[in-house]
Amino acid sequence: MDNSPSKKVWLKFKRNKLAFGGLIFILLLMLMGILGYLIMPDHSPNANVQTLQLNKKKPGSTFTFLIIGRNPKVEKVNFLKRMLNGQTPAFKSIPITSYKIKGNTVLVQEYIGDDEKAKETEYALKDLCPDCVLPSKTGAPQALFEKNNIYKQTYILGTDIYGRDLLSRLILGIRVSLSVGLMAVLISLFIGVSLGAIAGYFGGKIDAAISWFMNVVWSLPSLLLVIAISFALGKGFWQIFIAVGLSTWVDVARLVRGQVMALKEVEFIEAARALGFSTARTIIKHILPNIAGPILVVASSNFASAILLETGLSFLGFGAQPPMPSWGSMIKEHYGYIIMDAAYLAILPGLAIMFTVYAFNVLAIGLRDAFDVKGQNVTV
Repeated sequence: MDNSPSKKVWLKFKRNKLAFGGLIFILLLMLMGILGYLIMPDHSPNANVQTLQLNKKKPGSTFTFLIIGRNPKVEKVNFLKRMLNGQTPAFKSIPITSYKIKGNTVLVQEYIGDDEKAKETEYALKDLCPDCVLPSKTGAPQALFEKNNIYKQTYILGTDIYGRDLLSRLILGIRVSLSVGLMAVLISLFIGVSLGAIAGYFGGKIDAAISWFMNVVWSLPSLLLVIAISFALGKGFWQIFIAVGLSTWVDVARLVRGQVMALKEVEFIEAARALGFSTARTIIKHILPNIAGPILVVASSNFASAILLETGLSFLGFGAQPPMPSWGSMIKEHYGYIIMDAAYLAILPGLAIMFTVYAFNVLAIGLRDAFDVKGQNVTV
């Protein structure tokens, strides 16, 4: 029977049903974020197909569309590019309520609202469907026209104020939140572990200087610090990685400093010094692996904090810039409709933020219990 420490930690973690559920939820979010455009109803880049006539439509609404133009110059991308960046639509379509073919003319009634009726518009059949007027083509013109030019689309979660598919933008928002969280945590771990290990191992004036710097950064409100860094670096996606990462490293540094100060006096570290191992090897190979548990706990907690900071920045206009979808910017665009007839436009991205942050928090608590991190300077 495998009684390794990692096996014991995993078995203990699995017994915490709430934390294990949080891990499953996070893994599902990651899978949806990776697949991205492949599972979205709107495959266009940034899910930005706007149909203004269909703004603020309720979840489950279904509409009929007529393709009125095609662009053969649009390049069809391969599977990987489509998964990462989407596929530019090769046609233009409009929502309609009815149509009928009359000779070589198509009479179309465009959808302009539930309470309004548009006048019929005439289109030449050969312009919309050249195959429908060729005698060599089999099948009635009506059947060919429906096959080539008519399709239906259901908006499972409705549409936003610009008539964009809300489900697609919510799925794409997963990428923004998780990528910002991941990169910010990696940056904070690199800075925090480095400075914390140096301060804890060497002590003295080096420790005093680094601790003073940590206290200065610690005293600044995280959101204000991130906004200040964003002002310095400019608005953009990659700037958010750096800004959030630079504001969340102090937790890691304080934790690592305390752990290293406790571990550097134990026997195996003294033995490493006696054998003449370098300081870098002693810290990296002998000290840090023994404090990996507490570091993972605070990293999970920081992941949730990074997501909240990113959504806050996007709400204020400093985060991901339009048309890139972000949960924070989606709330900003629609929070005014909470007291009107379309509260779901702001509630759905708000719920996505709440469940994601909650999942990371219960994951951090589960890791804390599994690693038995008690009596140590770990805040979850």
